[in-house]
Amino acid sequence: MSSQLSSITDQKKIRKDKQAALRYLLDAWEEAVYDGVDPDVLSSAAIFTALSDMVATYGEDAVAEMTDGLSQRIKNGEFTIDRILQ
Repeated sequence: MSSQLSSITDQKKIRKDKQAALRYLLDAWEEAVYDGVDPDVLSSAAIFTALSDMVATYGEDAVAEMTDGLSQRIKNGEFTIDRILQ
């Protein structure tokens, strides 16, 4: 298998894995909200869980560098689901 074909195959697997992970998280989110967990509390817990897992894997400096641009990305609307694109 050529390097380029292998790269495309890897990218497809990563995309598929990300979609599956998102489905799992959305299902768990819906269940928690249904059970009465406040979405704000759930949001904070999810962010804490994600960041602490990443820190355990990559270290504090790497995660701090990776999240350094989050503020601007949020302001740019990358995380806004119901925005209107023109």
